[in-house]
Amino acid sequence: MTAPPLPGILADLAPLLDHWGYAAVGALIFLEDFGVPVPGETVLIAAAVYAGAGRLNVVTVAVIAVVAAILGDNVSYAIGRYGGQRLVNRYGRYVLLTPARVAKAEEFFTRHGGKVITVARFIEGLRQANGIIAGLSGMPWRRFLLFNTLGAVLWVGTWVTLGYLAGNHIDTLYPTIQRYELFVLAALAVVLVVLVTRHLIRRRAAAASPPSPARDEQDTTSTR
Repeated sequence: MTAPPLPGILADLAPLLDHWGYAAVGALIFLEDFGVPVPGETVLIAAAVYAGAGRLNVVTVAVIAVVAAILGDNVSYAIGRYGGQRLVNRYGRYVLLTPARVAKAEEFFTRHGGKVITVARFIEGLRQANGIIAGLSGMPWRRFLLFNTLGAVLWVGTWVTLGYLAGNHIDTLYPTIQRYELFVLAALAVVLVVLVTRHLIRRRAAAASPPSPARDEQDTTSTR
């Protein structure tokens, strides 16, 4: 059976899936889950589309993805738990885990507790850092494993289901995507311009607004 055409960025992964198949799914998800900047989530979606079109087995894709996600996060947890803050600060930047990014994730983790391990699976940035943050904070491994497994199952289940359904209708969806791709990109560009413009206007308005009397009084008092 010929491989189904993949739209957009997914098409760049077609040769990888054609050559390596399930191994590509497992390896990229595993690497992404402890911070290596590879397209793990994207290859999962592409593999699910392939499965929906009959190119791969959907159950095998899902099982490999769940196992790879759990193992990758456990490596990440071990790095945070046994390597500590020093290791993260020294080498984290090589896998896009800068001290600022880790600190932000740690703050989010502290506020929301164990449930963030499950939710973080769906959030770019936190997905790669949650294991390290859990290890740094001293979260018990069994508790981490429970939430991590739940998150992996939900994450894989969501994307595999959506990709599989898309793959079942790829012959219908792909021409439609090609037909309206330019319109969608144009709409996204307009939205981006509007957001940037609004941000600049608010920034200028804030810079031009006079300081409040209360703040002036506070500043005066502090200088006495």
